[in-house]
Amino acid sequence: MSTRQAQPGSSLRGESRQRRRALALLAVATAIGSTGLAAGGTAGALLAVDITKAPAMAGVPLGLLVLGSAAGAPLLARQAAIGRRVRGLALGYALGVAGAVLVVLAAQWQSLALLLAGSFVLGVANSAVFMSRYAAMDTATTGNRGRAIGVVFAATALGAVVSPTLLGPSGSVARALGLPPLAGLYLAAVLAFGLAAVLLATRSRALGPRPEPGPGVVAVLADTVRRREAVTAVGVLAATNFVMVGVMTIAPVHLTEHGHSLDQVGVVVALHVIGMFAVAPLTGLLADRKGPAAVARLGGVLLTVAMVIGLFVGHSGTLVMTVHLLVLGVGWNCGVVGGSTLLGAAVPAGTRPHVEGIAEVMMGLAAAAAGPISGLVADFGGYLVFCVIGTPAAVFLFLRRIPS
Repeated sequence: MSTRQAQPGSSLRGESRQRRRALALLAVATAIGSTGLAAGGTAGALLAVDITKAPAMAGVPLGLLVLGSAAGAPLLARQAAIGRRVRGLALGYALGVAGAVLVVLAAQWQSLALLLAGSFVLGVANSAVFMSRYAAMDTATTGNRGRAIGVVFAATALGAVVSPTLLGPSGSVARALGLPPLAGLYLAAVLAFGLAAVLLATRSRALGPRPEPGPGVVAVLADTVRRREAVTAVGVLAATNFVMVGVMTIAPVHLTEHGHSLDQVGVVVALHVIGMFAVAPLTGLLADRKGPAAVARLGGVLLTVAMVIGLFVGHSGTLVMTVHLLVLGVGWNCGVVGGSTLLGAAVPAGTRPHVEGIAEVMMGLAAAAAGPISGLVADFGGYLVFCVIGTPAAVFLFLRRIPS
């Protein structure tokens, strides 16, 4: 008689294939879902000004959106903690569909209340897009976390770059349907979030086993504050998001006020989004090889450079503004990839979902503060004043304290 024994090499290869398939499926869903990102980030500011005729209101929908993202993060983190991370992402996208529908109605009826309510609910889908990076880390080995995040962020770039360029074409579709042009991106968001939700909900079993349940939130908080690397990682993520959201709240309004068409604004924002996501495979590889601290420090430097370039925007053409937003996007990418990878290495697997939720809440609160503040500052002092008091140097000084 002869017996066959399982070969360790074959088992490892099978596990590796399973990880790659799970990551690929997650990347496809993220690419689809991220096509809805520009609805809240670009059209929301323009729609608020259109409804209220007050430029100071530009940051309010984005502020509500990031508050919704912050509110959705614990919900998605809770789903991850009980072994339903992927179903939690699907739920986030489904809520995004509901939020986008509310904003379409707000545009049709010129209702500020509906715009704000829809923006808040829409934020949960944004949380699903960005928390996909943590699901990506679940598919990776310890030394490949940065690259796994890079794959998902690169997939995000595919949808997010296309999204703002739809501002003009989707406006034409909305007009043909008897809706205001600025409702067009929200129609695109309904489709994108809906498809992503269906894909994740129906294929969640293919994205890996259920994790072991961890301790409660209180125990996680007590453990996290004792870990310097974890606290620093959360601070990096919050500071990075504060700077980026503050600028992007008022950038589309600044461009339109200086005579740029919706198509031109869409292209400039698309280039910014390329900086945010397309470089992620490179920054992820750098985080794995040189350490996440080095990548986060680089993000602090680039955010400072972006704000300095913003001092020269003024009434110039689109070139300076494009470079300004492109560098801003790359700086954000370095901060988020570096901070997320640092967070993944700083806490044990059993408590990681809760800590990820805490980090997302802090990112959301930082962005929620940045949006309205930047809108008010720009309204009273202009874009130049906003860049001057943005204190990017202070952010950089904080980031350079990251432990190696």
